[in-house]
Amino acid sequence: MLAEPLDASTTFFPPFHTNFGKVTRIGKNVFINHDCSFLDLGGITIEDDVMLGPQVKITSENHPLDPKIRRQLILGQVHIKRNAWIGAGATILPCVTVGENAIVAAGAVVNKDVPDNAIVGGIPAKVIKMIEG
Repeated sequence: MLAEPLDASTTFFPPFHTNFGKVTRIGKNVFINHDCSFLDLGGITIEDDVMLGPQVKITSENHPLDPKIRRQLILGQVHIKRNAWIGAGATILPCVTVGENAIVAAGAVVNKDVPDNAIVGGIPAKVIKMIEG
């Protein structure tokens, strides 16, 4: 399923789906709830202490807008930094970095970078609040 074994401190609830698995890196003390799905050909990095709610989708793959070449793939790394929390049913799109300590609200669609210590939500996701402390 994944290229590297998971650290013993990581919790992974099945089912889990990935189209490749070889370009996903998962840190320590990560919690991945059930029914998450990764498209990782562009690379997915999940740092330590991250939590993913159920049915989170992370894709590092997209297609061109031009219909003549739409079947081609555009790859873009996704990076989820330390201690981020991705809520149930959220979708993280290619070329996105979710900052340290950030929270992505349930159901959000993230198409741009999320700053450290930000709470984002909506479609497309926008900053709702900054976390103090």
